[in-house]
This record gives sequence, C-alpha cells and structure tokens, in this order.
Amino acid sequence: MTQQDTQAPQGRHTGPRRYARVLSIAGSDSGGGAGIQADLKTFAALGCYGMTAITAITAQNTRGVRDIHGVPPEMLRAQIDAVVEDIGVDAVKIGMLHSPEVVRVVADAIGRHALNNVVLDPVMVATSGDRLIAQETVGALVQALFPLAAVVTPNLDEAGWLLSCSIEAEEQLDEAADALLAQGARAVLLKGGHLPGDRVVDVLALPGGVHERLGSPRIATHNGHGTGCTLSSAIAAHLALGRELPEAVRQARSYILGAIAAGADVRTGAGQGPLNHGYAPVAQRIIEEQEK
Repeated sequence: MTQQDTQAPQGRHTGPRRYARVLSIAGSDSGGGAGIQADLKTFAALGCYGMTAITAITAQNTRGVRDIHGVPPEMLRAQIDAVVEDIGVDAVKIGMLHSPEVVRVVADAIGRHALNNVVLDPVMVATSGDRLIAQETVGALVQALFPLAAVVTPNLDEAGWLLSCSIEAEEQLDEAADALLAQGARAVLLKGGHLPGDRVVDVLALPGGVHERLGSPRIATHNGHGTGCTLSSAIAAHLALGRELPEAVRQARSYILGAIAAGADVRTGAGQGPLNHGYAPVAQRIIEEQEK
C-alpha cells in the first residue's frame, strides 16, 4: 500500500474523516502472540484502528495455557455496546468464545447493531494442543454465529471437531469445506497448514460451489503461535478497508506469510513463538465519507 492509498488528497474532503475500524471479540493472551494482542498488532500493521471486547483472560505463554478466566457475559455485552455506539465498526473478528452464553451475547450484539464483515475464527484448540472451549459451545457456535459471519476460518483440527471426522489429506479439503457450508456458513476458508508436505494449501469455499485454492511453500519455523488469530484478523482488516472477500483473503494470506518468514528464526520463549506482526507496517488509513 502506498502513501497515496493511506492519505486523502488535499482539498478533496467530501465528508467526515475517519479510520478503518475493526473490533476484535476474543480472548486475551498474556504471552502476546495470539488472541486480542495478535489482533491489535495485525490491525495496526495493516493501517486500521483496532478495538477489543475481551471474552476471556488466559494465563499462557509459548509453552501452553495455564488457566482461563471467562469474562461475565454482561460485561462482554457492555464492551461491545460501548465501542459500537460511540466509535463505530467496519469489520469484526471473532475469536475464542468459551461458553454458549458468550456465543449468544455476541450473536445478539451483531444483530442489534447490524454489524457487517464478520470474520469468525472458531478457536477451539491452542497451538500448544490445549483445548480452549467446552463441547457444548460448539453447537451454539454453529447455530448462532455461522449464518452471521461473512467467512468462517477453521484449521483442520477445528474443522474435524465441527464435522466429527478427521481430515488427513489435501483431497479432503474441498469436501470438508462444502460440509461446513452445509452447516450454515456463508463462506469458509479451510486452512490446510496441519497437513504434512512442503506446501500449505488452503481452500476458500464460496456459495454456488465456487472454490479457490491458495497454495504456498511451507516456511520452516518453530514460531507458529497465533497464526490463526493473525490470519482472521488480517482478513477483517482488509474487509474494513473495502476489499471484497476473495481479495481480502489473498491479501491477508500474503501478510501472514510475510510475518511468519520475518520471524522464522527469532527466539521468543521456550515453546511455540509468535510471528513478526510488524515486519512491514503501513500508515493508518483515513477514509473520506461521502456527504449524503
């Protein structure tokens, strides 16, 4: 993105000037590599103004999750209402939702505020292998939030949990993505990074049987903590910047590949380290609203 992209020309202001605004509804990662911390770093790196509604506080580091403390549903509702009613929201990223009550609060807020460009990352298992949500939450997630999201972005473990099956080969990706669409999702980005091999292949499944395969060489690194959070928040950022979903996914994927590569040989902690979110930041985007 050039400087011309991020700043309106002089003398051409047609209405109020504002930032591209993205709200993360997700859990807090005390280690800073995933959750709302990764989301805010991603929003800033891509030129957006980030806001948060925290669903849970976790005690975790690169080695794993030690404890989770859920935020009361009424406090989560208050956070969402506070930022939407004052600042406004152009896109939403949803991460860890630990209980059916929290799922219902988020779904209700999306409906009440008519929020668009919702990216749902169904966070169920941490990179370390720790399970983050209870089984009963999965059904509520599918029923209440799948129809409201512009795209759902599961990895293979999460898709397998949602579909009650294992996905062990690239040939299964298209069928699994279609099965998730049949559960009510409007679009699915099924991430194939957990499959073995020298290439990573993701599948973007859209209504009408349209599939787009996105492949890239695998980057050798021990630093994969927060990749799912980062990709979903990057998609939300590009949607907030006005891009259509397929292009937002392509741009987000390009960003995360750069962030992985830039932090591939950096040591942070003794376990799965974070990405380099700030490897190529752009200036914060200012949007000119048209006079009505």
